[in-house]
Amino acid sequence: MSVLPFPSFLDDVKEKGLKKAVFELVDESVERLTAGMNVQDIREALRGEPASRKPNPRLQPHADGFWLHMRPSYFHADMTGLYPTFRLGWLSTYLVFFETITGILLMVWYTPSPEVAYANMLNILGNVPMGQFMRDMHRLGAEAMVLIVSLHMVRTFFTGSYKKPRQFTWFTGILLLAITGFLSFTGYLLPWDQLALWAVTIGASMIEATPPQIVGDNLNLLVRGGPEIAANGLLRFYLLHVLALPALLFVFTGVHYYKVIVHGHSLPPRKENIGEDTAKRVPLDKRVYFIPDVLTSEIMWIAVTTLVLTVLCVWFYDAPLEHHADPQVTPLGTTAPWYFLWIQGALKLGDKVFWGIIFPGIVLGGLAVLPYIDVTPSRRYAHRRLAITFFLALISFVTVLSYMGLPEFAVATSPDAEIFHELTFPPAHSHVGRLLPVPYEQLVPGVYSTQQFAAASPDEVPEVLAAYLQGIENNPILIPSRTTVGTFDSTTESTLLTDTLGTQHLTISSLRLSEIPATSPDLYRQMQFFYNRIQQNQNYLVNGVGYLVITQNQDDLKRMDLLLTWNEVQIAGGRPVLDASGAPVLVTDANGDPVRRVNTKHFFIHQDALYFAH
Repeated sequence: MSVLPFPSFLDDVKEKGLKKAVFELVDESVERLTAGMNVQDIREALRGEPASRKPNPRLQPHADGFWLHMRPSYFHADMTGLYPTFRLGWLSTYLVFFETITGILLMVWYTPSPEVAYANMLNILGNVPMGQFMRDMHRLGAEAMVLIVSLHMVRTFFTGSYKKPRQFTWFTGILLLAITGFLSFTGYLLPWDQLALWAVTIGASMIEATPPQIVGDNLNLLVRGGPEIAANGLLRFYLLHVLALPALLFVFTGVHYYKVIVHGHSLPPRKENIGEDTAKRVPLDKRVYFIPDVLTSEIMWIAVTTLVLTVLCVWFYDAPLEHHADPQVTPLGTTAPWYFLWIQGALKLGDKVFWGIIFPGIVLGGLAVLPYIDVTPSRRYAHRRLAITFFLALISFVTVLSYMGLPEFAVATSPDAEIFHELTFPPAHSHVGRLLPVPYEQLVPGVYSTQQFAAASPDEVPEVLAAYLQGIENNPILIPSRTTVGTFDSTTESTLLTDTLGTQHLTISSLRLSEIPATSPDLYRQMQFFYNRIQQNQNYLVNGVGYLVITQNQDDLKRMDLLLTWNEVQIAGGRPVLDASGAPVLVTDANGDPVRRVNTKHFFIHQDALYFAH
C-alpha cells in the first residue's frame, strides 16, 4: 500500500501492469488538461465521429476548462463559412500571439540603447541562429496585423455588425486598431537605423501640432525624451512597444472577445429579419460544434497563415535595415510608415494643427461613435446605401491621402540633390548607394567626367573643376604638402608625397580628364548612370556635366569627390519656365551670361569596407 496520500504510479504498475498503467496515466492527464476530454474523445473528434460518451464531453472544456472558456461551444452554421467573417477576427487574434512570441525571442538579443541597438540588429542578422528569419517574421507579421485588423473593421462595417447590441464591441475594436497601429509605430524605431529614426521623427513631429502650443511642445518632449530623439526617446519607445501597449492590447482583446461571445457572431444581413438579432438563438439543426469542426478549421487557418509568412520571409521578403541612425544627415524621400501615410498626405493640404491633429481625431472619433449615430435597425445592404457610400468615400479619400503622403507627391527636390543621393546615400529600403559597392581595386585615381559618354568629350578641365581640385590640394587633411600642377593623361602615374611625419599620400598631379580604365567596368556603369540621370533632367540641368575625382588619401583609403555643374534655369511652380520654342529659360547675370551652378559632395571608401565583396 502506498504511503502517499494518493495512489502512486508504481502501485498502479504493480496492480495493472506497465502498459495499462501508462495508458491510464496519459488518459487522466489529458482529461485534466482539457477539463473533460480523454484520449478516446480527442481521437473521435479528429476523425469526425460522433461522441461515444454521454453527456457530450466536447462541451465540458468550454464550461470547466481554461483554454476554451472564451470560445462558444457551438456556432451557427451560417457563420462557419468564409463569408461573412472571412476569418479576419481569428487571424487578428492569432497575430497578436504570433507577434508576442517572435518579439520575446528578439528581446533576448536586443538592448534599447543608441550605442548598441544597431550593433544588436547586426548581431541578430549575422550571428544569432535563425535571427534574420525571426526578425523578418516579426516585421512582416506586424505589417500583416495592421492590414488584417483594418480589413476586419471594414468587414464589420459592411455587414452592419456594429449595430445594436454590439456598439461597445465595435468601440473596443477601434481601440484595438489604434493600439495595433501605435505598436507597429513604436517598433519602427527600435532598429535605430536611418529609416527608423527619420520615419519616427516625422510621425512624432505631428504631436507637436497639438493645440495649445504649450501642450504640443510638452507632449513632443514627453514622447521624444528631449529636443531630438536619442537615448531617452529610444527607451520610451521600447517600453511602450514591449510593455504598455501590449498590456492594453491584451486587456482590450479580452474585452472584445468577451463581448463577441456575449452577443454572438452576427448572422449575414439577409439571414435575419430587419431589427432582429437571432445570433444567440441557434436551432439544433443549425448548430456546428466548436470541437471538432470549428477548431480544426481555425488550426488550418493558422497553418496556412504561418506557411504564407514563412514562404515570404524565406524567398521574397527581407526586413529593411539601413545605415546607423544619424540625426545630422537627413535622407531624401523619408516617409512615415505606410499606415500613417494618410496623415502625412493630409499635412500637405494645409494647416498642421487641423490636418495633423484635428482631422485624424475626427476620423477615429467618428468611427468610434458611429454605432451610436447610425441607429437604423436594418443591416441589409440595400437599406444602407448612404452609409456604405459615405464609408467608401472615406476609404477612397484615405487612399488618395496615402498616395499624397509619398515623397513623389508635391515634394520638390532639386534633381542634383536626388542624383547625388542615389550615387552616395542609400535610397529607401536599400543598403548602399550606387558608387559605394564599386570594388576598391576598380576605383583608379583620376578625374572622370560624364562627357566621356557624350558625342564630344573634351580633355580640358573647366575652370570650376580646376578651382575645386585646387581646393582639394590645399586641404591639409587630404594633402599635407603642395604639388606643382602639371599635365596628366590616363597613362601618367600619381605622385607620391611624404609629409613631415613621414606619412605617404597619393594625389593626382594634373588637371586633365581621364578615361575610365577597361579594368573598371563597375565604375564605368555607375558613371554612365550619372550621365543618364543628368540627361533625364536636362530641362533642369541645362548643359549639365558631372565629374568624379578619385584620390588616394591613404594607402588603404580613397576619397571620392562628386561635382555637378549646370546652367541655372528659371523655375515657376516647381517646373522650369519654357520659352516659345520649348527650351528652358536660363538665369543670366548682369553681363547677360548664363549663371553656372555647382553642387559638390565627397565621401571616403576604405579598402576593408563591407560595401563590396572581397
